[in-house]
Amino acid sequence: MTDQEFAAAKRRLQAQYAALPVGAPVRLAKSTSNLFRMRPQARAAGLDVSAFDGVLSIDVDTMTADVLGMTTYEHLLDATLAHGLMPLVVPELKTITIGGAVTGLGIEASSFRNGCPHESVVEMEVFTGDGRFVVVAPGGEHADLFRGFPNSYGTLGYVVRLTISLERVQPYVQLCHTRFSDVRSYFEAVEQVVSDRRWLGIDVDFVDGTVFGPDEMYLTTARFEATAPYVSDYTGRDIYYRSLQRRTRDHLSVRDFLWRWDTDWFWCSRALGVQHPLVRPLLPRRLLRSDVYFRAVGFERRHRVMSRVTARMGRPERELVVQDVEVPIARAAEFLEIFQREVGISPIWMCPLRQRDSERVWPLYALEPATTYVNFGFWSTVALRQGGSPDANNRLVERLVTDLGGRKSLYSSSFYDRDEFWALYNGAEYDVLKKTYDGDGRLLDLYDKCVRAR
Repeated sequence: MTDQEFAAAKRRLQAQYAALPVGAPVRLAKSTSNLFRMRPQARAAGLDVSAFDGVLSIDVDTMTADVLGMTTYEHLLDATLAHGLMPLVVPELKTITIGGAVTGLGIEASSFRNGCPHESVVEMEVFTGDGRFVVVAPGGEHADLFRGFPNSYGTLGYVVRLTISLERVQPYVQLCHTRFSDVRSYFEAVEQVVSDRRWLGIDVDFVDGTVFGPDEMYLTTARFEATAPYVSDYTGRDIYYRSLQRRTRDHLSVRDFLWRWDTDWFWCSRALGVQHPLVRPLLPRRLLRSDVYFRAVGFERRHRVMSRVTARMGRPERELVVQDVEVPIARAAEFLEIFQREVGISPIWMCPLRQRDSERVWPLYALEPATTYVNFGFWSTVALRQGGSPDANNRLVERLVTDLGGRKSLYSSSFYDRDEFWALYNGAEYDVLKKTYDGDGRLLDLYDKCVRAR
């Protein structure tokens, strides 16, 4: 896209926005989504942002990329790997957009050293709720929006263009899977890896983990390598998360490593039957993708076909518990023990996170800069107790995370009351930003969007 084409795309976006009726909800017309918030069926026509998709340039010397905000990480990674580079954090699902990761939150196995995607932003251009395009950077006139944009979820504006930092890669990644049977020892090991950036005498570039049960936990450490004795393939019949239970060492191409979780949507594809040994060989690889599964789940959420079948069979209703939370590592064992006892979902994803720059403050998702946090991801359903609340498990998770000094990501359903929500997510700072960049309130506010799901 040339500068003239970019300017024309911005003018078209402004014209679309101006044409929307005052008071009408504003949404993006995107073909994919990774949000799990329930919304009313009737939805307003969205803004067409399809023009803002693509990698504009990659500077190998400065290790930066100039990229449009609606570009998916799948396309961004293809472009950067061609130059031996990658974004500092690559969220685990291919159709997450870079704009979405920056206005929301993204965490992956490099987050113990690189933080979240918004920490790699050098500069960005934002289309604000009051219809302006503003250039946002750590310093300058709009530094407040730079700091407050992460965790605003499109309620202050939309990113149309970003410059981000990259890092060098090697062609392959060597993985080491270490099993633990004691939760305290498990998180002591995680803390050691984050501190030393080494495990079993080997340098570590990536770390995450998988919890199958109270006595079966795996710590996965990985490092770049120039060569590999063999390369495993988990994009077809073989399933990555099952390999943790039978291998202690493994090797993947760098691209397959970065997308290792997408093929089976971590492990959530099992609910759709695609992991069945009789079904798996019949499926073309192009269908083994998180966005395909997401569309299938969306169909079920709209039409409730399986829910009606389950009800007719006399089985109890189930509560959807799809959440990612961050807990200080000193309280991680406590969280996991209570969660396993009270909720009981497994497997659980574990990923340590530490802020990349300890001098910066991100006010809408404030973490202690010098503290290591542990992200827990759990995505399943839980049978409702007879006479119990239909959102009992989600509310339990929210209370537990708050009690332990953590934070909950807002990509999924939330149940906080208004006062608690704004106490957790810095309502005072948000209110100032909202008045500055969306004074007429044309965009939903964060509470309405993430809790009331309007």
